[in-house]
Amino acid sequence: MNHKWLPTWLLFAALGAGAQMPNPYGLSVGADTAKKLAAAAIAESGKNGWNMAVAIVDTNGDLVYFEKMDATQLGSVDVSLDKARSAARYKRPTKVFQDALAAGGDGLRILRLQGATPVEGGLPLLADGKIIGAIGCSGATSQQDGVACKAGADALNTK
Repeated sequence: MNHKWLPTWLLFAALGAGAQMPNPYGLSVGADTAKKLAAAAIAESGKNGWNMAVAIVDTNGDLVYFEKMDATQLGSVDVSLDKARSAARYKRPTKVFQDALAAGGDGLRILRLQGATPVEGGLPLLADGKIIGAIGCSGATSQQDGVACKAGADALNTK
């Protein structure tokens, strides 16, 4: 019997039933939509004086679109992509992992999940109840990254 899945299962049990997003995957986000979402996240960042890197990935976590504001710290390029991939592949906001890690105890198991980024600023993108990709933002505080990401994700539901 293969027990490699056991640590992941135990972690998700520790995170609680509400932490897992049961949404199925849908058709992946396209480039035009990805540009629209990144523009909304960039606009929110600019309004607040934050320099931000924004990555939009498809359901596999592969990059669809990327934008970086001038003067954004270079490390935020990789972090934004990591956050987006984590949100897409694990079907949950990266803040869930951040909160689990901060709680300690069983939450420390998060450190063993390959590709799970425990920093706020990654959100799954939902269309018609299905995950079509994710957005990841980095460049300010993790909370501010989350605000920028929410602005981008919310643009998915506007005309």
